Amino acid sequence: MRILQNNEDETMKQHHFLRALKVLLFVTVAGALLGFVIMQLWNWLMPAVFGLRVITFWQALGLFVLGKLLLSGFHRHHGGRFRWGRRMQERWDQMSTEEREKFRAGIRGRRGCGFVSSDEPIPAESAPGK
Repeated sequence: MRILQNNEDETMKQHHFLRALKVLLFVTVAGALLGFVIMQLWNWLMPAVFGLRVITFWQALGLFVLGKLLLSGFHRHHGGRFRWGRRMQERWDQMSTEEREKFRAGIRGRRGCGFVSSDEPIPAESAPGK
């Protein structure tokens, strides 16, 4: 029994090592490809359009990392909206009827937010052209 357990442990270690190696290889290839594509696009467009200098592969890779950090960070983008909607639905379900009406009254004058139906009349103070 102990021999089988040791054998399984070794197999799991090898599996984790191979998986880490695959991830490292994928990240390396993806980074090289992204750097090359960004470098080629920059060197094709920017000097001709804006008169900027030609960049190297490492500068292109640095631009990618900088842009990623500044614009989106390195987080995953799946499921965030659905979790937000589910959380809002839970909060709405926990509200009493009075709390719901108070919430609706608070946003009734806001057009374009998606909470007010288009068949409701626009209040006079927020009518267009006024």
